[in-house]
Amino acid sequence: MTAVAPPITPVDVVRDVIPIVAERAGTVDRDAEFPVASLAALRATPLMGLLVPREHGGMGGSLADMSEVARELAGACTATAVVWAMHCQQVAAVVRHAGPALRERVLPAIARGEVYVGSVTTERGKGGHLLTAQAPLEPAPGGRLRVHRDAPISTGALHADAYLITMRAGPDAADTDVRLVWADRSAVELQTHSGWDPMGMRGTQSVAVTIDAEVAAGDVVGPDFRDVALRTFVPAGHIAWASSWLGAAQGAFRRVVAMLRDPRGRRGYDLDSELLVTRLARCRAGLDCVEALLERTIATVERIGRDGTAAEVESPAYQILVNELKVVASEQTFAAVDRLVDVVGLRHGYIKTSATGIERVLRDLRSASLMYANDRLDLADGRLALFDRAARLP
Repeated sequence: MTAVAPPITPVDVVRDVIPIVAERAGTVDRDAEFPVASLAALRATPLMGLLVPREHGGMGGSLADMSEVARELAGACTATAVVWAMHCQQVAAVVRHAGPALRERVLPAIARGEVYVGSVTTERGKGGHLLTAQAPLEPAPGGRLRVHRDAPISTGALHADAYLITMRAGPDAADTDVRLVWADRSAVELQTHSGWDPMGMRGTQSVAVTIDAEVAAGDVVGPDFRDVALRTFVPAGHIAWASSWLGAAQGAFRRVVAMLRDPRGRRGYDLDSELLVTRLARCRAGLDCVEALLERTIATVERIGRDGTAAEVESPAYQILVNELKVVASEQTFAAVDRLVDVVGLRHGYIKTSATGIERVLRDLRSASLMYANDRLDLADGRLALFDRAARLP
């Protein structure tokens, strides 16, 4: 009998890329350098098209697959994981909500690794508030649409091959009447207005940009961005972020455990110390809780986001769950890595040259609560909680 080889999984694919990602992580962080080499390695695999359906040449993967790959990448470089996972968020919106002509045009190229998609949702004057927009789509000759957009923060904008941009539906539209617009880089005039020298997440190069472009009417993704956001864009984005943060923290935790188990590495540590092992337990508990919430959210999003009714998508319990994932993951992963500093102390928890990499991960994860600020999500969830008498997850 001939043995049948098991199918190659997305995680199998990404593990071949990890050595390149890990080798560049220090330089990416030190120089606030976009992870060009890491992204090139990912482009050479099918992973840029992980969420692209097979009929368009992609892997036909799921949000669970995206989460697993992001966690693997983040264990080596958080910035690379976030850049790739946010690309997947954009792809998920196109796959589910774009018209047939746009899907046929762009999805095969994404699957071939030719297109990295950047996100432009922030705006001067309104910050990162997702469901409003100030800049209007303007009519242009030939039934086209003119885009003029200032974005104070745009991850990877200088390196993207295309963009998804939130715009007000028109000059007379309300700021809550939002459209999501695809723009090819070849059709965009891009100007940058700032450098990028943050404390952490230095490799994302989330610079301020101005975008000018003309797009076809068919390049609007979905008839109404609110439905795109609630059904796909927000859940995929929060899963992408949470997976990256969790993977970064789990990677740091694994490196600490490996050091403490190594007779050479644990010199100076008393493994019989109740304080040390108790701190280690609290780190592990926090990460396990995030993982459980992440897996529950993915399962719920894949069910409701794909097949759910409008009422289910709009339900308070569902929206609370999606928001809670972001808030809990951002706070608990940072708290776990902060505790790891106390577990291993100054030399391996605070000094940049330590092989544990905790210092870099701690700086990266400090940004997590600021990416679409937790205060804003807590405010929304508190109001939603008043309408959810069951007080249970969906």
